[in-house]
Amino acid sequence: MRFTTSWGSRTPLDVVLVEPELVAEIMVDTAQERGSWRHPVRFARLRLDVAVTDFPPFGAGAEPASG
Repeated sequence: MRFTTSWGSRTPLDVVLVEPELVAEIMVDTAQERGSWRHPVRFARLRLDVAVTDFPPFGAGAEPASG
């Protein structure tokens, strides 16, 4: 997985994984172009009704479908 500084940028961001403490709901668009997401991820709300342990660790979940 590759993260960049902005749309159209080829400058990669350094990723630092941290120990999760909260669950957040986000809004995403599945559109991709040349392996990059076309739109930014947007924060929706904190999910205080679910625990961090209810979800698999980053990278351990199901693989996304190719499209």
